[in-house]
Amino acid sequence: MSNPQYMRVRHDMPPGHVRTPSYLRGKVGWIERTLGPFANPEELAYGRNGPALPLMRMRFTMSEVWGPDADPPDDTIDAEIYSHWLEPVEPPHAT
Repeated sequence: MSNPQYMRVRHDMPPGHVRTPSYLRGKVGWIERTLGPFANPEELAYGRNGPALPLMRMRFTMSEVWGPDADPPDDTIDAEIYSHWLEPVEPPHAT
């Protein structure tokens, strides 16, 4: 993987219809790919039709999601998350 773009999922816990899994909030992953612009289901659930937002396929290591004892820690989990839930972060430093 060359120059992945790392992002943190916002740690917000807003009320209402939310499509971002709570177990990924606050976690850092990288953009596996951009899937394209789509209507925001958080708005559509209330009958509102806002602008289309980029939907990203994010990839997280199991150790990032479940902690250092995850087995195996370097396996990954993917999730599709809308861009308004993501914040850029500095890439982790290789040790």
